[in-house]
Amino acid sequence: MTATTLEPDTHTRARTGSEYAGQQSQNVQAGVRRTDFRVIAQHMFSLMMRNVATDGFLFEDPVEPGRFSAPGCVIAAPSYPANSPGVDQDYVFNWTRDAAITAMELAAAGMPARPSAGVQPLEDYVRFAAICQGNAIPTLAHACFTVEGVSRPWTEQNDGPALQTLAILQAFAQLDEPTQAIARQVIGRNLDFLAEAYRQQTTNLWEEHAGYSFFARSVQLRCFREISANTIGITVPAGWQDATDWLQNALATHWDGTRYLSLIGDGAPPTDPAGPGYDPNIDIVMAAIYGAIPVTDTRLLATAAELRAQWADPQAPTVYPVNLTDQQLGIGPMVGRYPGDTYDGEVSDPVPGGHPWALTTCNFAELYYRLAAEVRAGGSVPYDALSAPLFTQIGVTDGTSPQDTATALEQAGDRMLQAVIYHSDNLELSEQFDGTTGYCRSVSNLTWSYAAYLSAVRAKTGLNVQG
Repeated sequence: MTATTLEPDTHTRARTGSEYAGQQSQNVQAGVRRTDFRVIAQHMFSLMMRNVATDGFLFEDPVEPGRFSAPGCVIAAPSYPANSPGVDQDYVFNWTRDAAITAMELAAAGMPARPSAGVQPLEDYVRFAAICQGNAIPTLAHACFTVEGVSRPWTEQNDGPALQTLAILQAFAQLDEPTQAIARQVIGRNLDFLAEAYRQQTTNLWEEHAGYSFFARSVQLRCFREISANTIGITVPAGWQDATDWLQNALATHWDGTRYLSLIGDGAPPTDPAGPGYDPNIDIVMAAIYGAIPVTDTRLLATAAELRAQWADPQAPTVYPVNLTDQQLGIGPMVGRYPGDTYDGEVSDPVPGGHPWALTTCNFAELYYRLAAEVRAGGSVPYDALSAPLFTQIGVTDGTSPQDTATALEQAGDRMLQAVIYHSDNLELSEQFDGTTGYCRSVSNLTWSYAAYLSAVRAKTGLNVQG
């Protein structure tokens, strides 16, 4: 599939074989309690970079041989059916969302700039984003592009332009002047689109249902706020503050009294277009990691507690058996997407209950780290009737001191990251882990898995990969 060094990947399915059981124990378990997450982050950064195209590191389109990637293309994973037995998904495409989240980690990494120029991978990203914008059909929210930057038949996702804008804002100071000019143009087009689209329904984070998306609204709100505060010469559109206020109020309508709903429709009370089994959904936690939801929001914490319980509570019908095993090792739990999930990388063979994902587990760990930082900085714990279940899960009561609460939160995040490392394919991350055996499954070397790990470690340490 590539013109350079990537080999056909069979690790994911191979590691389900019993002959690898001892290898996992020997290579990973022995060091799990001594894990230096920052050292591993340097390795994860390199693995993520394998999925970022340059002018000398190309990806060949596996469906159309002879067509090669443009610099700045970020493939979701190097997996497609011909090289991934048992997986019927082709991930050799550039998703706007995945690419933006990857670019955020590139910008945060502290990579060296070229003499009298900028950071090349970030400049490539901006230029490729401009190519995709020019080819976006039918709208600027088109979610998926070929390695050349041509629209692939797929869904429209209104969080994409917002995440792309946030990534470029983060990267802007590391671009040379010609690329900064392109960046302003890309952002300007995104803002023109978002000025109308923020009130509209869209395909949700998991590309399965359409409605008013909590995740999309949250990242749009963060985007609007950062644009309002920008100092790089981006003109704030007229009516921007009204739009910001509208999104803030709209997010509150997702609260159903016990949890945030990931997707709602029209009506009073709002309808649920996804139906039973779709909530509590991990995209609520992800809305705090990538969007504008404060990690101290006790409604968020109530939702997060339900999320953890449905996959870790031994009495829950959706519990992952691997989490019960891992609990005896002092690691985990790992979390999935939503309780009714059936996707395992092969849509023709649905698995009731789904599986835990690396990126969702890392995002949940980051929630713990960010909340710990807020508790330390503010000297108080956002403990109330809504958040109490989340704190109870990690041994915190209403009488626990802020210092001890922060420590407990950090340790909870560590246990989650330790589970991700323990179940990795010798430090390579697939999209999912088997909910029973813990072995990697679905598409291998998912770019977002690495980006989520890097983001969580930065939240824990306050340092970038180079730092």
